[in-house]
Amino acid sequence: MIKIEKLSKCYDCVKLFNEFNLDIDENKINCFFGSSGVGKTTLARMISGLDNDYSGNIYTKKEMKISYVFQETRLLNWLSIYDNLDLVLQTVYNKQERQTIINEFIEIVNLSEFANHKISTLSGGMAQRVSLARAFAYPSDILIMDEPFKGLDMVLSEQLISTFKLLWTKNKRTVIFITHNLDEAIEISDNIFVLSGTPVNVVGHFKKEDFKFITKSKIKELISND
Repeated sequence: MIKIEKLSKCYDCVKLFNEFNLDIDENKINCFFGSSGVGKTTLARMISGLDNDYSGNIYTKKEMKISYVFQETRLLNWLSIYDNLDLVLQTVYNKQERQTIINEFIEIVNLSEFANHKISTLSGGMAQRVSLARAFAYPSDILIMDEPFKGLDMVLSEQLISTFKLLWTKNKRTVIFITHNLDEAIEISDNIFVLSGTPVNVVGHFKKEDFKFITKSKIKELISND
């Protein structure tokens, strides 16, 4: 789905990427794992087209539609759950189609009884479930998730991860998942790309069948040896 070749980018006179290469699998959950500030989000922004200040090539099969889930929900607090989803779908579907799709995704995240509640009245966990529903309701080719579970307590994080996995199973697409939490990466991903260094390198690539061999000490060793 996505092929990156000889990608180079400077930031504040620092060469953040230098002829960087990467293949990202279609309809898989691909994790960019690494320490804070290594360049995970910058790489995702270049892939999505939000950052075009680079040299090299990013190839895709077709013009991509992108949806995002951020650490912050970025919902409109004065609108209801229903209206937040409706807003992003207005240019894609007619009213009847939107109604069916919105109700389906609100039900998947178990918020049907709150559909007409304003975001400002919801708990943080409920609002993040709305954010997940909105991202999946939009017919994107690629979903980018930028540390959406960061700072949450363990119980809430596990609940949201379960919600995400349910949504993805029902509506598969290519996912780029950004985190520096190894437990989250292993729980969610099909591929884990360990990023480290300046310029950034892929210092480790693990597929799902390799996950049982991954340890935090191994990851730390990969990062420290780069």
